Amino acid sequence: MLKTLHIENIAVIERADVEFSAGLSVLTGETGAGKSIIIDSLNAVLGNRVSRELVRSGAERASVTASFESAQAERWCADNEIDADDGEIILQRRISTDGKSTGRVNGVPVTASQLRELGALLLDIHGQNDGRQLLDERRHLDYLDAFGECGEALAAYRETYDAYRALVRESERLSMDEAEKQRLEESLRYRIAELSKAEIRPGEEAELTERRDLLRNSEKLTEHISAALAALYDSDSSAVAQCGDAEYNVSRAGAWSADLAETEEIIRSARLALEDASERLREKQQLLDFSPEEYDRLEERLAQLRRLEKKYSTDEEGLAALLADSERRLDELEYAGDRLAQLEKETAKAYALAEKKACALTDIRQAAAKRLEERVVGELRDLSMPSVRFEVRLLSREGKNALSASGADEVSFVMSANAGETLGPISRIASGGELSRIMLALKNVFAEKDGVDALIFDEIDTGVSGVAAQRVAEKLASLGRTKQVLCVTHLPQIAAMAQQQYLVEKAEHGGRTYTNIRLLDREGRRYELARLSGGDMITDIQLAGAEEFLARDERFRASLS
Repeated sequence: MLKTLHIENIAVIERADVEFSAGLSVLTGETGAGKSIIIDSLNAVLGNRVSRELVRSGAERASVTASFESAQAERWCADNEIDADDGEIILQRRISTDGKSTGRVNGVPVTASQLRELGALLLDIHGQNDGRQLLDERRHLDYLDAFGECGEALAAYRETYDAYRALVRESERLSMDEAEKQRLEESLRYRIAELSKAEIRPGEEAELTERRDLLRNSEKLTEHISAALAALYDSDSSAVAQCGDAEYNVSRAGAWSADLAETEEIIRSARLALEDASERLREKQQLLDFSPEEYDRLEERLAQLRRLEKKYSTDEEGLAALLADSERRLDELEYAGDRLAQLEKETAKAYALAEKKACALTDIRQAAAKRLEERVVGELRDLSMPSVRFEVRLLSREGKNALSASGADEVSFVMSANAGETLGPISRIASGGELSRIMLALKNVFAEKDGVDALIFDEIDTGVSGVAAQRVAEKLASLGRTKQVLCVTHLPQIAAMAQQQYLVEKAEHGGRTYTNIRLLDREGRRYELARLSGGDMITDIQLAGAEEFLARDERFRASLS
């Protein structure tokens, strides 16, 4: 559930804070007051694409913060190692005038794609243009699968289909004419010979580079190491010699003062540490003893490795992997005839198994299609479309190329809005008002399966009036019993049905435009409903009508519980 929304410097909104409640809420206000900006702000905080044009003129940046309660979102936070122990999920998006944006979830930086992933679990926004997705026949199969809970059967099918496709790809790779096969064999043999001769060992390049750099600086290293050894060990006045003298004298003094034993041990440890350091320096010094031929060999070997890396566009580990892969592919080619005969049998068996799983998936979809038809028709009749027909057309492909990643089925939703009309695509059959109701019906049905707790409708009432508008309002109120619903509307029927009503109003101060959002009390709702019904000239009759609207819709909501 969406709990709060905080907006700063988004278009004409300088600052706004809104608290939301469960059930049905509406946003009303004059055209151009800024209702769509609130939807834009929510889209931004949910990770959708934003533009620098969204930032209020004169401001350096804009920000949107929204808080939610959602069990699904808590699990997402746990999976992404984000703390949500108190059950509150806070999303934030900041947009700069240079077009860059940053996102956070409970204070933790996240990418825009992560915001979108989480946002899909929190809020479903049905904008004025989003209905195109429901009308897109390419998406109808996905909607049917979601409604019919076909995910498990689809996953079982895809496992067999992927296995079948892997065998097909292997067959295609091995199936070639003799000339092409010969060219590939020659190329592989040359590559294998070249890489085998190079005797590439992972990690060798780093070792050689380190040794070469050491030899390049050997003169300076030798000078300083020799000086260090002289100071530590190789002179009469060296640190080791002086520590030895100190150790001897403290040991003799210990005969008269037993408490010097610990001091003697400290000096002995220092002497041993200095001797160890001296030995390490001597070993390093020996490494600097080299011939010019060794340096030349290092340079030649490094040049060879880098030439091969450049040629094959990979590093030394990649070269080793390329050699192994080339050897494997050559073996495949040499035994391609035998393997192809085996693949033919395996492919036929895999296809039969995938076909069986596809048939099982089709059966589930057919049953789901009938249930979906009944549900959508019921919803549409509730929305004053008594003669509507809605059909899920499910065509199962046949033949050699029947199977695809989604099964063997093609799905499209068709309908007839009025008695006597033939069935056809929704986008061509429905008028503007009918389309709005169809969108609401489909959204209502599919919302039961998606697990999202909050729905936003941006002017779902387009083209609707009279009795149809009242039925849309009642449907939204019914949906509000199980979901949080926020609706942008111009219709008094829908506004009156809401449990909470927010007024979005625009004003000018000091040559700047400001938009404010406020929750209306009952008196405020009466005046706003009267304005929606009759315009600027509000009369006592209109106010009485608004009061009747509110009382009637309160009785309707009470009848739902």
